[in-house]
Amino acid sequence: MQIHFILVEPAVPENIGAAARAIKTMGFSSLILVNTKAHLDEKASWLAHASNEILENAQVFNSLKEATQNIDWIIGTSAKKRRVNEDYYPSHKINELIKAKASSIKNMAIVFGREESGLTNEELKLCDIVTSVPMKTTYPSLNLAQSVMIYAYTLSMLEYDEEKPDSKTNQAELNILKTKTEDILSEIGFIKDSNIYNRIMERLMILGETDIHLLLSIENKIKEVLQEK
Repeated sequence: MQIHFILVEPAVPENIGAAARAIKTMGFSSLILVNTKAHLDEKASWLAHASNEILENAQVFNSLKEATQNIDWIIGTSAKKRRVNEDYYPSHKINELIKAKASSIKNMAIVFGREESGLTNEELKLCDIVTSVPMKTTYPSLNLAQSVMIYAYTLSMLEYDEEKPDSKTNQAELNILKTKTEDILSEIGFIKDSNIYNRIMERLMILGETDIHLLLSIENKIKEVLQEK
């Protein structure tokens, strides 16, 4: 599984450099940046400290939507609640969610927002789940580089079987499930930008491999019934 770290509009070069250092230290290599040139500042290189290749090889996109168009599973990070009826998963639980998905995802991304304001609501909607770091106090908050380090360390402990022969099949099944669910929700009258629609899709993306197979069977039957009407 390829794991990408995405920073959305980071403004402080030192934060990007420190994030690159954290990523490399924990054994990762993919840094994706959205709408910034701050990584080109020499201050970023100073903080990267022997991790300059992470900065040099960073992919840069104009928007988060562009940056994630080829990502199978997107984990957003946030320090504040969007709505009370949405789940926020603690950072130390994400490995359990990833392992439960088995080989249904080929690559994933963990997304970090701006230093001052984090991710927008629209950007959070692009994420399949949202996670946060449990803290004893709300202030002072973690800075960007500290957050990246916590998630990089957590993900470095992830153990999974990269050699499963059916990984492509399971990934395809997840994509099929998403598409069929969207079609069914549309046919029965759910509005795409409604809270309940987003809630359903969010819960869908934490299903394990066995549950994906089960729900696909149910949705195939639902599609048959809807087509008969």
